[in-house]
Amino acid sequence: MTGGTLVAAASYLIQQKYQDYTADQHAVWAELVRRRRPHLDAHACREYLDGYEIIGLQDDRLPNLYAISGRLKPRTGWSTTPVSGFLPGAAFFEMLAARMFPVTTWPMHAHPVFAEFLQHYGMICAKVKDAEALERLGRLFWYTVEFGLIRQDGEIKVYGSGVISSHRECTNVIDGGCEVRDFSLDEVLATPVKVDEIQKRLFAIKSFDQIYEAVREAEKRTASVI
Repeated sequence: MTGGTLVAAASYLIQQKYQDYTADQHAVWAELVRRRRPHLDAHACREYLDGYEIIGLQDDRLPNLYAISGRLKPRTGWSTTPVSGFLPGAAFFEMLAARMFPVTTWPMHAHPVFAEFLQHYGMICAKVKDAEALERLGRLFWYTVEFGLIRQDGEIKVYGSGVISSHRECTNVIDGGCEVRDFSLDEVLATPVKVDEIQKRLFAIKSFDQIYEAVREAEKRTASVI
């Protein structure tokens, strides 16, 4: 599936007019990176930091999504794709299944196993019509893609975009304000998502192979509603 064959997401695709960004807008980005970069260097997982370099993110200039896609596609087949705003579920999952991640510049797309996991997740969700099953699958997304943790070198490192982008959430994890459980698909699917409060329980994987195996198991469990 390519951008030309998208159905649910087609009307949300836009063009990034990179040349229209002003010096002030680049300066705002640079200031945000300056504030977050020390925390990322200290607490982000190796794969995230490697991906930051692989996709060519610059600390002093806003991301050019097309240049980033040019680096990503040969490596994992993914692209970063500008969209007009919030996507409904059908459009979002369709884009994931096509290896098109809307609007973001998340470095984890450069990691081959994670990239496979995310595309497979999108393919599954794009087929599921049962609302309850989708809500439970959403928990897997929340506790990996958004708020995922990993154990590396005896420490808890972060890789989820939600926890990495939030100083408060990241500090909450590192300072022990959040219970960190070993990743278990059963427990993840049984843990409701809380979007309106600081996270009180998150899950740490041992390797990214673990979440790829988890999404394959989740697919088996939802086969009856696809």
